[in-house]
Order: sequence, then C-alpha cells, then structure tokens
Amino acid sequence: MFDSLADKLQATLADVRGRGTLTEQDVTAAMREVRLALLEADVNFKVVKSFTEAVKTRALGADVIGQLNPGQQVVKIVADELTELMGGSGRELAFSPRPPTVVVMAGLQGSGKTTAAAKLARYLREQHGSSVALAACDVYRPAAVEQLVKVGAQAGADVYEQGTGEDPVKIAAWARDRATAEGKDVLIIDTSGRLHIDQELMAELANIKKVTSPHDILLVVDAMTGQDAVAVAEEFAEVVQFDGVVLTKLDGDARGGAALSVKAITGKPILFASTGEKLDQFERFHPDRMAQRILGMGDVMTLIEKAQDAYDEDQAAELERKLRKQQFGLDDFLEQLRQVRRLGPLQSLLGMIPGLGNELRGAKVDEREFDRVQAIILSMTPEERRHPELIKGSRRLRIARGSGTNVQAVKQLIKQFEQMRKVMRQVAQGRMPDLGALMRQSR
Repeated sequence: MFDSLADKLQATLADVRGRGTLTEQDVTAAMREVRLALLEADVNFKVVKSFTEAVKTRALGADVIGQLNPGQQVVKIVADELTELMGGSGRELAFSPRPPTVVVMAGLQGSGKTTAAAKLARYLREQHGSSVALAACDVYRPAAVEQLVKVGAQAGADVYEQGTGEDPVKIAAWARDRATAEGKDVLIIDTSGRLHIDQELMAELANIKKVTSPHDILLVVDAMTGQDAVAVAEEFAEVVQFDGVVLTKLDGDARGGAALSVKAITGKPILFASTGEKLDQFERFHPDRMAQRILGMGDVMTLIEKAQDAYDEDQAAELERKLRKQQFGLDDFLEQLRQVRRLGPLQSLLGMIPGLGNELRGAKVDEREFDRVQAIILSMTPEERRHPELIKGSRRLRIARGSGTNVQAVKQLIKQFEQMRKVMRQVAQGRMPDLGALMRQSR
C-alpha cells in the first residue's frame, strides 16, 4: 500500500532526520524532493503545491530552525500535514436515532460498489452489532442482483430484491419500508452505476435520495485509478451532495494519488477503505494512521484493533494453563499461527510495526510458508503433535511424504518449535530467556 510513495518520502526525510541542524536551503531542497515524490504518486498538482508550501512555512518557523532536533520536527510537520490532507481526524457514519439508518452507495461501474456494500454490511454487523439489510437497486448491470444476493449472504445481511424488471427507485422505496417494518438498524442501497457520469445516472440517484431520505451517500471510487478517481469524485460532487468516499483496491495502490487528493479536491472525507478481496478486508479510514504508515512510523492502533477482533479470552486462558503445565504442543502452535493469519496478510501486518516496515521494505513475505507448516503438522498423529520428540527416522519420512515436503523441512520445524517452547517455558517461569543463544542455535 503506497509503497512507491512511502519509499521516496522516507528516503527524503531520513536525510533530514539525520541532520543536527537545518538551514533554509536544506528545507527547500527537501521540499523539492517531497514535491517530486507526490507528483510521481499521481497527487493533484494543486494539492502538491499547497501541501509543500504549508510544510515549508511551518518548517521555516522559529519552532524548527535552530532547535536541538529540527529534523524530527520536520518529519512531525509532514505527518501532521499529511493527516490534514487526507481528512484530519476522520469521521464515522451518521447513524440515525430512529432506525433504520439509510446509506446509499453510488459510483461508476467497475469501482467495486456492490462488493463494497456487502463489506460495509459485514463491518457494521461485526463492529457495531447492527442488523443490516441490502437493497438490490442495480437492475441494469448483468448479474448485479445475483452478486449482491451472494455476497450479502456471506456478510450476514438480508438482501431485499425484486429482480431486474422493476424500477430501481420503486425498489429503494419498498426496501426502506420493509427495513422499517422488520426493525433493521441499517439499510444499504446498492445503486446502478454507469461507464461514465450522465444525466440518467444523476436523475436516478436524485430520485432514490428523494424517496429514501438517506443519512449518508457514499461515493465508491477505485483507488488504483489515481487522478481519474479524483476527477470522478469531483464531477459527482458538482451534481450530487455525497457525504463521504469509500476507496476500493487500496491494497494494490502503490502510489496513493487518490487517497491524498480526494479530500482536498472535493471537501468530502474518506470514510472507509477496502484493503483486499475478502469481505473482512475493509476498515474505517484513519488519516493519522495512514500518514504514519506512509512515513514508516507504523500503525500500532490498527494492529491492536485487529488483534482484539481475533482474540478469544477462553482460548487465551487455556493457552496460559498449558504453558504453565508445560503442555504446549504442536496443535496449540498451529492454532496460534491460524490466529495470526486471521489478522490479515503478514506483509501488511509487518508494515504496522514501527520501524519494522522500513527494515523489511522490499522483502517479500512468503505466505505459503504458513500452508507448508500446517501441512507438516496435520500429517502427524495426535500423539506426535503432543510429543514431537517421538518424531525420528521413519516418522519424519512419513510426515514429509504426507505433507508434500522433505525430511529436512520436518526436522527444521520441530527444531524451531522446541526452541520456541523453551522460550515460552522460561517466560512462564518468570525468567528472561537467552535470546542470543537461541538465535545462534537456529542458524
């Protein structure tokens, strides 16, 4: 996510951060590099100009030049201005005190609108405990209704549909009445898209707005289209008073032009971001956290929230009991790996750890290693998983064949597991393990 931009900004600011003193020439040179990085990231040129001027003005103030650690101050200023550029503190949906809260999803064809509607439904159900219904009002795109029925079921939401033969405005009004009668907390309306903005599209949206009185209209745009996404948002803003933006395909956007430009150009905040193909890869957009990720400062709050979502108190208590009684086996190890996988792609998680993202930038994490480890463990008998010390000779060969790996991979996994179990035993006993010795043993 934004790797290209992050690389360039971090390289530029690393030079600034390392200086003991800063002159006006140093700041000017750094801002020139920042400006080039932003332009290459497909950020709107007007936005780039105002951003660099704001940073330079603050950086040349008395609170930076001549101070003890001016480089760090400049980095903080860039982080602050990036946060403001993307929307400041951000905001949530406008929930109605009298349900249902009605949310209309708008956008062009191909932006990922239907999937985003289902992802939002799942998010509201998981994060807010809301009962959610989806209204299938995209009656023109082939299979759009069927797609919404499928992804809606996966999201745990009811789907209100009348096929493709009815007027979408009438479907929207009917869906609102049904959601009210059934006591739904939220109704999300998936509207029709077009290949381009036209009068028919806008008239239909205006009529749906009239009959449903939505609390939020969200514009869905494809982050990977960069300035095209911003142009679409700007055109929509001229004719439809939408309230916020949903950025899709943010995980594949190496540049960041849309995310960094859309708020400044339209005045509308980014509310949510889709960060992968799966329904759970959807999150509230936090400008301050995104700025920290771009600058290599990590994103600890998002990492904590992901861990809390995957955290099971009963499992944690059982794990602690097993550690204290030295009963931690390969089944428990496999469950911990699965919990880590539920947090999301490992490469993304590493980028949320302050400093670590910089160290590993460019290194590729092989997610398939999880599958190999799982295959090896599942090829063992229950007794072998409880007592890995039994695995020798013919057992190793059988496990290697069963998992599609080799004897060396089986030996390496058991060795690493025993080292990890040794560390966990020492921690459970209140002793500090000799990590240096363990590192030497693992080589």
